[in-house]
Amino acid sequence: MTGFMDKNAIVTGAGAGIGRAIAHRFAQEGARVLVTDLHLSAAEETARQIIDAGHISIAVQGDVSDPADVEKAFAACEEAWGACTLLVNNAGIAQQVAFQAMTVEDWDRMISVHLRGCFLFCHRALPAMQETGEGVIINIASQLGQIGGVELVHYSAAKAGIIGMTKALAREVSSTGVRVNAVAPGPINTELVTSLSKEWRDAKARDLPLGRFGEPEDVAASVAFLASDDSQIFVGQTLGPNSGDVML
Repeated sequence: MTGFMDKNAIVTGAGAGIGRAIAHRFAQEGARVLVTDLHLSAAEETARQIIDAGHISIAVQGDVSDPADVEKAFAACEEAWGACTLLVNNAGIAQQVAFQAMTVEDWDRMISVHLRGCFLFCHRALPAMQETGEGVIINIASQLGQIGGVELVHYSAAKAGIIGMTKALAREVSSTGVRVNAVAPGPINTELVTSLSKEWRDAKARDLPLGRFGEPEDVAASVAFLASDDSQIFVGQTLGPNSGDVML
């Protein structure tokens, strides 16, 4: 596959789960993929897998909420290949906690990783994309940003913020040639979801019309579509690979 041969991609939180699946899919399609993750060993493992498969990748450690680490990722991409032309804001954390037990620190960290991180990466990527008149940004939200989740108020709020940011940013920059969209997965079989209680996971699976959680590759397929030329008139949209949890 060579659909993304001209793409320099940055995928955040790509050391495992959905991010790793997206990085692999992009590499298979021909993109050069910069893998960034909070844990360097995880980022390096994803990059190694991509390279061993005959594709191009580099790994960079960083916290998406830290402007210095954001700059480090973009500088590495620019030094290796040139400006980032395809950005996926995937990095995220999860924490199951009742609202009244939630601390200010819990809230701030959740918003910082998801929403601040998304802002910082978009803010850094846009100038070069707008200068060339082309670029794609895909923000990974969640179906819980659309319907909410019990004991996941801060997570749901952060993901709802990403959906709102995606719509507003798309309205602002689409005329410059940059497409901005989102993907809001339902429960996916990743470490992030398995960190939640078995009771929560069992109850959620029973609620799903499909009756089961999705796989990271299911989300990667939606992201690849939005990154491709096949989605040229998709602007400010939120695709939902969610096993039927949200139907729009």
